[in-house]
Amino acid sequence: MIDDGFTRREVLLNKPSVGVYVPPMIWGRQWQYSADAALVVFASELYDPNDYIRDYNAFLSAVRAAD
Repeated sequence: MIDDGFTRREVLLNKPSVGVYVPPMIWGRQWQYSADAALVVFASELYDPNDYIRDYNAFLSAVRAAD
């Protein structure tokens, strides 16, 4: 699921040749993995937990304040 604070969309990833680009300030949630699934993340920066908003309401406030 991807959500920009205004529109939410579910994306079914059922082919290994298909992926989803998730830019900054997009809320993402992954679930319903098959037994043979793998989640691969390519990032331009090293992981820093302080770079992430972990509360959905705080995310909505940040997105709508920037609008």
